[in-house]
Amino acid sequence: MTQKFIEHGYEIVEFQERADIYVVNTCTVTNISDRKSRQMLRRAKQINPEAIIVAVGCYVQVAKDEIEKMPEIDLCLGTNEKKDIVKHVEEYIKSGYQDNLDDVFQNKEYSDFGSITYTEKIRAVIKVQDGCDRFCSYCLIPYARGRVRSRNPESVINEIRSIAKKGIKEVVVTGIHVASYGKDFKENYQLIDLLEEINEIEGIERIRLGSIEPLLLEDAFLERLQKLKKICPHFHLSLQSGCDETLKRMNRRYTTKQFSNIVENLRNVYDDVILTTDIIVGFPGETEKEFEDTYEFLKKIQFYKMHIFQYSKRNGTKAAGMENQVPNAVKEQRSKKMLALSDKNQEFYHQQYIGKNVSVLLEEKEAEFCKGHTANYLLVKVKSDLDRTNEMVMVKVENMTTNELIGENVTKM
Repeated sequence: MTQKFIEHGYEIVEFQERADIYVVNTCTVTNISDRKSRQMLRRAKQINPEAIIVAVGCYVQVAKDEIEKMPEIDLCLGTNEKKDIVKHVEEYIKSGYQDNLDDVFQNKEYSDFGSITYTEKIRAVIKVQDGCDRFCSYCLIPYARGRVRSRNPESVINEIRSIAKKGIKEVVVTGIHVASYGKDFKENYQLIDLLEEINEIEGIERIRLGSIEPLLLEDAFLERLQKLKKICPHFHLSLQSGCDETLKRMNRRYTTKQFSNIVENLRNVYDDVILTTDIIVGFPGETEKEFEDTYEFLKKIQFYKMHIFQYSKRNGTKAAGMENQVPNAVKEQRSKKMLALSDKNQEFYHQQYIGKNVSVLLEEKEAEFCKGHTANYLLVKVKSDLDRTNEMVMVKVENMTTNELIGENVTKM
């Protein structure tokens, strides 16, 4: 959206500066993200009461009634309308036209708008898929983003070839439910086919996968994946719960036994694999026993890091009407226990790397250090007087903290 405004001659300023137009790209994953979206919209109007305030994105798509009650907002654009944001803003300036929320379920084709996002100088995040057909009982995303739409493979490959020529070495392949990539194609072309093509692109040294559905990593997929030398051995498997009863209520479509088998297979295939996950605590009906079952399962799996979310009631989802909603105080207590386990696991993994040499793609210069990540996504910082951003180096790990490894003896690879 920023690029679209620049192409039409607009000047971009920082959000806290006085501007004529403010665009807030909203999120609706949790109640907290809803609240933050509303706060940003109100803040924009406070900075310049005369400005045009534009609310776009997922919260707008699913909460039209709430959005329309906010006097601060001048223009609402849903998920499908972002690509034409400048046109809509200029139409509003001329006529005050405002109603631009289409039915996301009518969108049958992938829009290339916003498919690539550069992060820092060395990594590009490539969005290859949008929408979700899973309808987990706690989630609003299908209603905000619509059905599965996959990006044309030729478009993806051409984009990555282009950025490789600019010196970017790492790409992250992601989507709303990236495991569904290709599901909507008439021909039999799936995510693994796309990854095999990306693996052949000269100049790209690392391919990283975004959050993926655990069941994607079935034997046939993994057999082909392990042959791709550029795939990073870091997998974010969105588990959500380690209790089968809870998983059923969540409509997650796999069991803890299936998940355990997938983890075992990954660890057999990749020596230094790092696994991370998402966990929801306090899902409706989660008893103390169910929580403890999840906790023990997580101890057994021993993820490197866990992102812990307290269940957030989303009106319009099946879970919102479930009985036995868990009190906030209980969710808070369970969250703290899970976070402590995550920190303990992270320290354990870091200790295993003391004295080892690791390959690091340096991403930024910070004071007297350069920082970057290993292929399995461990954060490493090394002392360096020079800015060595975008260099692949070998580092000997000398020390650690909970969040990072600290190394010396940098050798260029």
